[in-house]
Amino acid sequence: MRATAKAHTNIALIKYWGKRNEQLILPTNNSLSITLDGFYTETTVHFKENLTEDIFILNDEIISGVPYNQVTTYLNLFRNYVQRPTLYAEVNSINKVPTAAGFASSASGFAALAAASARALNLQLSDKELSRFMRRGSGSACRSIYGGFVEWEKGSKEDGSDSYAIQIAPQDHWDVRVAAVVLNAKEKDLSSRKGMKRTVDTSIFYDAWLQNVPKDLQEIKEGIHARNFEKVGSIAEANCMKMHATTLGAFPAFTYWQNVTMDVMQTIWQLRSNGILAYFTIDAGPNVKVLYLPRDEEDVLKTLRNIDGVSEVIVSKVGEGISYL
Repeated sequence: MRATAKAHTNIALIKYWGKRNEQLILPTNNSLSITLDGFYTETTVHFKENLTEDIFILNDEIISGVPYNQVTTYLNLFRNYVQRPTLYAEVNSINKVPTAAGFASSASGFAALAAASARALNLQLSDKELSRFMRRGSGSACRSIYGGFVEWEKGSKEDGSDSYAIQIAPQDHWDVRVAAVVLNAKEKDLSSRKGMKRTVDTSIFYDAWLQNVPKDLQEIKEGIHARNFEKVGSIAEANCMKMHATTLGAFPAFTYWQNVTMDVMQTIWQLRSNGILAYFTIDAGPNVKVLYLPRDEEDVLKTLRNIDGVSEVIVSKVGEGISYL
């Protein structure tokens, strides 16, 4: 009972920020993402009858502590599903994403883990069912089931059965580029989950954020279908700024940005004033993702790489969904 799956990370253009159910990871709003080909996780899951506990190996290192507990707790979902509570697994992952630095490593990680686990157990799951499993590991992981542009439906049912991802446009719909600007690949001080919860519980701006998301979502989907880059980029950038504003309204207030984060943002604004259409988005971390069209790639990359404090710029095209190796 063994299988290997590959999942790419995704970057939200309309942000997921807040849960209505912490245990089931049910969001307070719909979100929309683009799957990236430049960041991914490959995971092999091997269920073995002779194991007495799970084994988790990440990038050739045996993992213990909190990350191990997260994986073994997640595998319990599959063990419970097949009613085999003592069927343990060896999990071996290669992660090509900076961990916990705002590059959605948990999205590709749990998406690959879910897909490999389901295939190893020979579960005949629909895409909706598999997406729901992925959501239970990390909310944004449910979007990595598909390539292209993907929406996560928040749903309304208490059991989460209507909260899963759907594909808005396939991988080959539009050649948009995303430059991941690496400022700090270290783990962040405040995790996404903790920052999200503090924001939901205390931010005076949070209700306004929720009220504004449906309009952003509708308009960006129109822009994607029409391949209107200026519309998509401007909405994505504005949605990102509104999300991060909620963290400043939390108590105690916090931000994931660093000084260099602001330098990159201001550089993008300057590029646009010079006639180059580039837009940024930032998740729960200091690093910046820059959207642009292929025609502007040379100018955008040269400019980004010349910013003091930028250690690396990684280019992605629109990525594919889950694959099996």
